[in-house]
Amino acid sequence: MKITDLEPKLVWECFDEITKVPRPTHHLDKMREFLVDWAGRHGIEVASDEVGNVMMRKGASPGHEDAPTVVLQGHQDMVAEKRGDKSHDFLNDPITTIVDGDWVKADGTTLGADNGLGCAAGMAVLIDPTLIHGPIECLFTVDEEQGLVGANGLQPGFVTGSILLNLDSEEHGSLVIGCAGGMVVECRMPCSMMDAPAGKAYYKIHLNHLKGGHSGMEINLGRGNANQQLSRFLWENRDEYSLTLASIDGGGLANAIPREAWAIVGVDPSKQEAFKKEVEKFSDMLHAEFLLAEGKEFTFDCAPVEAPAKAIDAMTADRLVATLFACPNGVQGMSNAVEGLVETSCNLASVKMEEGEIVVTAHVRSSVDSRRDEIADRIKALFMMAGAKVEFSNGYVGWAPNPESRILNVAVESFESLFGKKPKVEALHAGLECGLFLEKMPGMDMISFGPTLKDIHSPSEKANIPSVQEFWKFLCDILTRIASMK
Repeated sequence: MKITDLEPKLVWECFDEITKVPRPTHHLDKMREFLVDWAGRHGIEVASDEVGNVMMRKGASPGHEDAPTVVLQGHQDMVAEKRGDKSHDFLNDPITTIVDGDWVKADGTTLGADNGLGCAAGMAVLIDPTLIHGPIECLFTVDEEQGLVGANGLQPGFVTGSILLNLDSEEHGSLVIGCAGGMVVECRMPCSMMDAPAGKAYYKIHLNHLKGGHSGMEINLGRGNANQQLSRFLWENRDEYSLTLASIDGGGLANAIPREAWAIVGVDPSKQEAFKKEVEKFSDMLHAEFLLAEGKEFTFDCAPVEAPAKAIDAMTADRLVATLFACPNGVQGMSNAVEGLVETSCNLASVKMEEGEIVVTAHVRSSVDSRRDEIADRIKALFMMAGAKVEFSNGYVGWAPNPESRILNVAVESFESLFGKKPKVEALHAGLECGLFLEKMPGMDMISFGPTLKDIHSPSEKANIPSVQEFWKFLCDILTRIASMK
């Protein structure tokens, strides 16, 4: 079965078109061109701004011209993650979709349902002649996944609506009315190389196949962070086995919990067998610690490799391992305002070797801006002591909940009428663009909702088909209710 055979047909057809367009964050020229061309093919008014946001406009159904204008909003970009055995090129290749029971997934890559399905739903509204609605504006923002670039660059007047429906949440039945703010911390540590010591036995130690996931929504699930656990092994065994660190690599995107990390190390030749047993022992320990959060599929192992020509100088290696091991990671505090909500967290996202330096990236989130800044400053202090230059970037504000929201009341009534139960109303420990929209357009009434997605920001990402059907019904009913508002 193809996804174009699924219901609601218009939504899945639009999503199918989107999956054929390469659209990783910061590489959205093809997606922007597709959206503008798509609007032209359907006779829809379209505009694009300086940063690349695209806006499409549709007039009201007859008799509903005086209803409030609704902005349907999603983001163009997707997180580009793949399994290690896949050769997928996110800059050129389409996503291969698979229907598996009640789920749609991709073939070893992220699916891009985050936020492709939200965009597809907005596009379907624009071309569905049967819907009853007031004036509609669809806003497709750029580079939400890293820096909320489109929302930051949105100029006053580009959209005119007074109600915004953000279609970028991942649990059907949840109405989101608030979210965390965040920032990226980039630490650049000078790195000089030395001749790799002769006479040592060299091994690649490799932690792989962790679940990873969204560094906000899934940071509280207790999953392993590959960078943190690799540095833990290096720290605990550096002296016993006289380890020489030749190279290291781990993680990737700032907003994805790292699934994989590896290092090439030199070992005292007389202790090779003991070292291998130590790796097995550490693997057993990790499997015991993370059994419930990760399952049994992940691996931690070592394999002999040829001696490299160069290695990281000993002082840099010691500082790097120490700072990685000590770096804040995971949940840093729970909210006192909302029960069960993560207030502050940090994701030790990536470790990369570049020419003359090692770059470590962390993503800090918090619903309290001062706590976000505190954790970011703590990381800065730690890495500055190791001689690194530290910069903050891609900062964004949180979205303060408004329990008195008129559109929230409309959505709650709609959900109860359609599904016979109350929706969950909550704030999230994830970054949404709503806080920035509210800064630029004070007084705009907004909520966020969407279909059920699982394991976003990882190659296991999948979309629940029945929830997409209900999400579409819900969206259409909300629009019909707003059409009668004055």
